[in-house]
Amino acid sequence: MSMTDPISDLLTQIRNAASAKHSEVRVPASRIKTEVVKILAAEGYIDDFAIEKDGPQGSILITLKYVNSGERAITGLQRVSRPGRRIYCGKDEIPKVLNGLGITIMSTSKGVMTGSACRRLGIGGEVLCNVW
Repeated sequence: MSMTDPISDLLTQIRNAASAKHSEVRVPASRIKTEVVKILAAEGYIDDFAIEKDGPQGSILITLKYVNSGERAITGLQRVSRPGRRIYCGKDEIPKVLNGLGITIMSTSKGVMTGSACRRLGIGGEVLCNVW
């Protein structure tokens, strides 16, 4: 099966695993998926991740985070920019998720980073997804 939107596939697998209360989920690896998962770990939305070299592509093992009697840390994942419709924003137009309670993940000329890091550096880019 050919995958046309790997980031959307990553977000869907994380969303489904969290809804089913799985402790971990394994997704096929790529550079952009690894960068998105690094941001999720740094911001505290997932516990940990490990990159495994099984086969030519490898995979990412993501350990999901639950708080307060099994409530999931990630309550929402939304893909913003899609292959059919790319969404770009300038440094002054970076959206805030739930008035600052969530994060925006963006792809910029300096790499994949959060919306707050983009505001701090004064750069814009493609809005990949929102997490809250």
